[in-house]
Amino acid sequence: MKMLLVRKFRVLILMVFLVACTMHIMIDLLPRLERRGTEGRPGCSCPPPAAAPPRAAPRWPSKHTLRILQDFSAEPGSNLSSQSREAAERAAGGGGAGADGGGAEGARTRRLIPPGAPRPPPPAAAAAAPLAALFQHPLYRVALPPLADGDLLFNVNSDIRFNPRAAEQTEWQNEDHEDFLPTGETSIDSYPNWLKFHIGINRYELYSRHNPAIEALLQDLVSQKITSVAMKSGGTQLKLIMTFQNYGQALFKPMKQTREQETPPDFFYFSDYERHNAEIAAFHLDRQFNPLGKLFTSSPRILDFRRVPPVAGRLVNMTREIRDVTRDKKLWRTFFISPANNICFYGECSYYCSTEHALCGKPDQIEGSLAAFLPDLSLAKRKTWRNPWRRSYHKRKKAEWEVDPDYCEEVKQTPPYDSGTRILDIMDMTVFDFLMGNMDRHHYETFEKFGNETFIIHLDNGRGFGKYSHDELSILVPLNQCCRIRKSTYLRLQLLAKEEYKLSLLMKESLLKDKIAPILYQPHLEAMDRRLRIVLKAVSDCIEKDGYDNVVENDLNTDANTVTTER
Repeated sequence: MKMLLVRKFRVLILMVFLVACTMHIMIDLLPRLERRGTEGRPGCSCPPPAAAPPRAAPRWPSKHTLRILQDFSAEPGSNLSSQSREAAERAAGGGGAGADGGGAEGARTRRLIPPGAPRPPPPAAAAAAPLAALFQHPLYRVALPPLADGDLLFNVNSDIRFNPRAAEQTEWQNEDHEDFLPTGETSIDSYPNWLKFHIGINRYELYSRHNPAIEALLQDLVSQKITSVAMKSGGTQLKLIMTFQNYGQALFKPMKQTREQETPPDFFYFSDYERHNAEIAAFHLDRQFNPLGKLFTSSPRILDFRRVPPVAGRLVNMTREIRDVTRDKKLWRTFFISPANNICFYGECSYYCSTEHALCGKPDQIEGSLAAFLPDLSLAKRKTWRNPWRRSYHKRKKAEWEVDPDYCEEVKQTPPYDSGTRILDIMDMTVFDFLMGNMDRHHYETFEKFGNETFIIHLDNGRGFGKYSHDELSILVPLNQCCRIRKSTYLRLQLLAKEEYKLSLLMKESLLKDKIAPILYQPHLEAMDRRLRIVLKAVSDCIEKDGYDNVVENDLNTDANTVTTER
């Protein structure tokens, strides 16, 4: 009797297993059966050539179930990317595929702009380009000190040829008897652009004024084939690590807000969105290229800091370039199809990683920023410093600097701010953040090799450019309390306040070079001019109170009116 029950139980388990397998097979076949009746090519991200045909369903891996595909939110706010592109199409004057020429080419030429906003003008001619005039100014031709061996982050043997297989194995291949490649290029010319960027880092800057690899690296960020995608661990908001065919890596921040949207007034700074266009704009504010598409002998910059890693905007195919290449199962499982038949995903993070805040394409195209990685920490260690003017990151508590007007005096007696140029670096960073409206500067990093005599790396600028109708004066507290600024920074700010070198016009011209331009909504550009005047007023008040020599630190080894020879 006992054996009979065991046999019946085994048969029952087998039948349940067979029924479950049958259901899975039927569920997997459903999308394929549905696609047979649709028009267009299956899995194609571009719209069919006919006018307003039914959209082809995206091709999904066979293991996706209907439960995952139906895991979506009906809230309007969960499809910001889709809404943004629809607004762009309406503003373009047609809304259909034929409005921009039709097909994939039309989709590539569309730009995300708010409804009713004017179309961006074409790039300025060479004779009228304000950037070209700015970068001929002596302030943008001041030479840095000559570099010694200890001033370079890496001492590179130029006879070593880059080997992709060796890169896969994180090793180098040294061919002592081959100084030139078959193409005739020297060995160092064979390095990919991301590696040229890494070996160009020195004590004073992330890249030199004359480094042509930076423009090539920006092009790589928008054109290199993406071979792998994974979620960045430990982040408060979703960020993706993308690996390219040339073994370079970049941090991808997807679009979460449209250009014209401001941070809601009830949002705390620590719960604000991280904006992809803010990362791009921060890089252009920190450094800039010739508007003609060619490099000057000194690669131009606006603030001339060169402390932000290269960042470029890119339109990414969520199907081919994220979902199909990722090995991150946690990321892959969050993909779904929205009620509007758009591809969406949300990943895993502390904030805004849910179906209510999903990132949706149209149907599977999403834009974002790609920031080039710095050298791996195993090769070049970085030290993380707590910003002395860090905010409390609390809903009710205030930081010490917010209640103590003499807080800077205490900071200036504490290493590393009691000597060297670190306090001046903090002032540069303060001006940089105030122009962007970035309140989220809780830590900063430096390269450990250079000790305290080096620059601050301006990382994580995504919470800038959130409000154009409000100037957050608390960001400027370090400058108001310390009353110190570099002469080179002060003179450049004065120059950018002049009508012929107006900061907003320079930024607008600069940002037109990015692939997903326009980057900033016009009121954000105008806010920068307004904030620049506030900075200059703060410095002027300090000079009136303490005297010019006690406020302005002379870091120029030549007269600003004299053009010097660059490195």
